[in-house]
Amino acid sequence: MECTIRPALEDDAAEISAVILRALRETNAKDYTDEIIERVERSFSPSAVLQLIGKRAVFVATVGSRVVGTASLDGSVVRTVFVAPDAQAQGIGKLLMTEIERTARERDIPSLTVPSSVTAEPFYARLGFKAVRDSYYGDERTIIMERSFNAPL
Repeated sequence: MECTIRPALEDDAAEISAVILRALRETNAKDYTDEIIERVERSFSPSAVLQLIGKRAVFVATVGSRVVGTASLDGSVVRTVFVAPDAQAQGIGKLLMTEIERTARERDIPSLTVPSSVTAEPFYARLGFKAVRDSYYGDERTIIMERSFNAPL
């Protein structure tokens, strides 16, 4: 499977939204209540994703012409890292994070922070991120994780 990472285009917004919503419903739902998933989903409609593309460095992973993953960099914060459920555990998330790290280094950003879902914490830990604290939005638990580029993996 040949996967390509590229900057997101405005035309990708609907496909990015679809990937995020599927990942939330099929993957994250095992760690979060229906109410939390529904609340998070509202932040990732196609129009909301289109706005994010204008504000952040947003990347997509594609296989052929299909968008199978996304990740974005908002200053030094990694956001919206999602891979379509049928494409998970194939290295796509790692490829997206490699592009995020390359972009951060180009911008002289010395470390990255990621507000990780409970679901994604093991993924980020494998990439060298360390949990620094928990954050709560109502009953939604997020693990704030950090990685300095000076620190060994």
